[in-house]
Amino acid sequence: MKRVLLILTGGTISMVKHQQTGALYPADLATFKTYVPELATGNIQVDTVSFDPLIDSSDISIHDWVKMAQTVYDNYNDYDGFVILHGTDTMAYSASALSFMFEDLNKPVILTGSQLPIGVLRSDARENLLTAIEIAAEQDADGDALVPEVCIFFEDKLMRGNRCTKRNAEHFSAFKSYNYPSLAKAGVHITYNIHLVHYNDPRATLKLHTRMDCNVAVLKLFPGITKNIVHTFLNAPGLRGIVLETYGAGNAPSRAWLYEELKDAISRGIIIVNKTQCLTGSVNMELYEVAQNLVKAGVLSGRDITTEALLTKMMLLLGECEDNNTVIQMLQKNICGEITME
Repeated sequence: MKRVLLILTGGTISMVKHQQTGALYPADLATFKTYVPELATGNIQVDTVSFDPLIDSSDISIHDWVKMAQTVYDNYNDYDGFVILHGTDTMAYSASALSFMFEDLNKPVILTGSQLPIGVLRSDARENLLTAIEIAAEQDADGDALVPEVCIFFEDKLMRGNRCTKRNAEHFSAFKSYNYPSLAKAGVHITYNIHLVHYNDPRATLKLHTRMDCNVAVLKLFPGITKNIVHTFLNAPGLRGIVLETYGAGNAPSRAWLYEELKDAISRGIIIVNKTQCLTGSVNMELYEVAQNLVKAGVLSGRDITTEALLTKMMLLLGECEDNNTVIQMLQKNICGEITME
């Protein structure tokens, strides 16, 4: 019998309705299981562990990422796959972080949740959960995991975790992978796009990286942004890395003061990576003249990476690497499918 470990962290999916008051509240593990009796049936053994207390995903921190990763790592040899129940608001950040924290991952780690609580009649929770469990247990003819990645499963799609962004707060199709196709689609049958899956050496031993530096930030450019705002932002105490969200293919205002501010920050050891504000497409700082100042200042290209993946990748590299040169080199490499290399 295949074995899957279900890790409950919290979120809408863990909410149930109080029988007397009708109010929604976080369910304990025993109550949660009564809403999904299928966990105790079938040909997959599902064991469960739960965060105590359960947390709203808006409160997710680096400490919680480490706790999730450590739980998987400590139980890695005992299970065929892992499913993490998580609130949707920061799920893309957590999936991205976990993808970088695991080196040489060879088993599925599937994050899922729901738009409606599991204790609500029309909830999408049960289908998301049960399909995620099935995917986490799926193996090929040789007994190897079919999708040994950190992924998000939502509604009917399995997506690479570090390629996802939450796109909708109301529809069941809450997530989308804009720059990379889905790894699988669930209907009557689950259809896998095996050629899109990232595989590591199956003989490799899982390594866990947990040192992260959260002294990073996102600076989003907009028409009318002032020198004073940018200067204050770039001189925040302890700042080590910036995701610079630019226009279109990586363009920025051709103001001399912006060039000087960015160049000064980079000369002080702050790493700045260019990320387009567009959901689809890639940074190309060679395309338009207005991006040339960014190149001259030393801004790196984020290519087609998501903001969630870039932030968490930067956090991990700044925490794990001893010098900025190594961080810069690794930011420009594809570690686990997070960017498209030309």
